[in-house]
Amino acid sequence: MKKTIYFLKLICFAIIYLFIFASCSNNQNQEEKQEILNNKEEKESTLIESEKTKETNDYFNKTIIETTSSEPEIVEIDWAKYFNGFHGTAVLYDVSNKQYLIFQPELALIQRSPCSTFKIISSLIALEKKIIEPNNATRLWSGEVFWNEKWNHNIDFREAFRESCVWYFREVIDEIGKDILQEELNKLQYGNCDISDWQGKLNTNNQNPDLTGFWIESSLLISPKEQTEVMERIFGANSIYSKETQNELRQVMQVTEQEKTDISIYGKTGMGKAEGVVVDAWFTGFAEGKEGNLYFCIYLGRTDQKEVSSIAAKEIAISLISDYYK
Repeated sequence: MKKTIYFLKLICFAIIYLFIFASCSNNQNQEEKQEILNNKEEKESTLIESEKTKETNDYFNKTIIETTSSEPEIVEIDWAKYFNGFHGTAVLYDVSNKQYLIFQPELALIQRSPCSTFKIISSLIALEKKIIEPNNATRLWSGEVFWNEKWNHNIDFREAFRESCVWYFREVIDEIGKDILQEELNKLQYGNCDISDWQGKLNTNNQNPDLTGFWIESSLLISPKEQTEVMERIFGANSIYSKETQNELRQVMQVTEQEKTDISIYGKTGMGKAEGVVVDAWFTGFAEGKEGNLYFCIYLGRTDQKEVSSIAAKEIAISLISDYYK
């Protein structure tokens, strides 16, 4: 009898224990489920916020890209009075207004030989690569008598640039070499970038190898608008060239024969002939004034009954730019 009572008590304790254990286990499971649910909701909330932030950032990034990459406005303008019958074009890029002002836009897009305006580029590369050291850059005259008397002596870089001495820069270009020159022209997006006629044999006006080259009525071509764009790439805010190089070029390019003292004009002339007639005349460069910088190119083509020259192009540029800054 006692054994039976003991056995019954044991069964009762077991049932009570199982009941308590099941209850605790159930509560624990409920807590775990709730915790998992809370974590899930928190992760979903974080993901939603992250997606919203990404969408916002993408929107602003897109807006910034669209704003900074927008093309400058192109405005056609009548500057015929400055040209006085010359067949030609003018391109001005006004940085502050992000605006191209163009006279004769069709002509502004036609590629022609850069002629001596290319001395800006050969000087730029030679200065940057330390082929020219401005204070120690005298080259020896060969003794050959050239048509320009100012070339017939030993000459340094600054004088060679101002007097547009072809034999001096022929030597400089040969020292730069084809590979480096091609690479730099590609960087500058300089016209057709074609230097294939390295010696300038396509130029039938001159057979003297010291006075010919790809940049003189030969394989290399560039348009007036492209000239303006290249000037901005060299001297603009995003230039990849050293301040030292830019400042040296400023010195040799500065125009002294201007009346307005509150602006500074910098440029280089260039001129080419075909069968003894001037077919290309240039003046290209940039100007600095209180209202901001201008990059410009004046080009004159063959004009019957008119004496086309790079000096005429330069005079047009000075007059036009001076009036523009008024």
